[in-house]
Amino acid sequence: MARPEQVLVLEPQHELKFRGPFTDVITATLKLTNPTDRNVCFKVKTTAPRRYCVRPNSGIIDAGTSVNVSVMLQPFDYDPNEKSKHKFMVQSMLAPYDMTDMEGVWKEAKPEELMDSKLRCTFEMPLENDKTHDSECNKIVSSSASSVKSDHSALPKSTSVSLDDGEVKKIMEECKRLQMEVQRLREENKQIRQEDDGLRKRKVTSLGASHSSSSTMATSAMRDEGLSTRILALCVLFFVIGVIIGKLAL
Repeated sequence: MARPEQVLVLEPQHELKFRGPFTDVITATLKLTNPTDRNVCFKVKTTAPRRYCVRPNSGIIDAGTSVNVSVMLQPFDYDPNEKSKHKFMVQSMLAPYDMTDMEGVWKEAKPEELMDSKLRCTFEMPLENDKTHDSECNKIVSSSASSVKSDHSALPKSTSVSLDDGEVKKIMEECKRLQMEVQRLREENKQIRQEDDGLRKRKVTSLGASHSSSSTMATSAMRDEGLSTRILALCVLFFVIGVIIGKLAL
């Protein structure tokens, strides 16, 4: 029975290109897209596992999403006469709805449930034209940098001196402005202190006046109370004298 067609979309579809020099790790990216409405399990295998590092090399791609797989080629001595025989295979299957163990699912998968896609690897070295172009660009950049340096050194010293004088003038003007600002703030602070002293004096005067008026009112009240007490005592005394005189008259 033929295997089902691959449901994942691979980018690139047939070939992984690695561009030298191969003295360092070279990385190619393989994009896996799941256009279905089901989650898909995947595995990435290679015929040269010691020469490549693949991350991630397995997993689950949710419905309608994609995953970028980094294929890292380890450094090696490149021989242009030797053709690459390395190949990769992307194996996939529809994830069961009740999946709990992905490794168990792969072990129990039936051959007719598995889908696979194969890619070959190619190695490329930079062309001589590219090297020449890069060297020319480097020369142009270095020559332009040196010309800029020479132009800068050829500037007359008077220009730099005049710029320094202008900067000094600006600094002096700024210092004067700051001194005037400090003087103005001092005057304002002095005026505020004077106003605070005047307010304090007014408060003390008002408090003294209110205290004296209250004491005067208290004194007058005490005097009135003493006067009323004396009048009452005199009335009682007159009443007692009148009672005694009336008894004597009878």
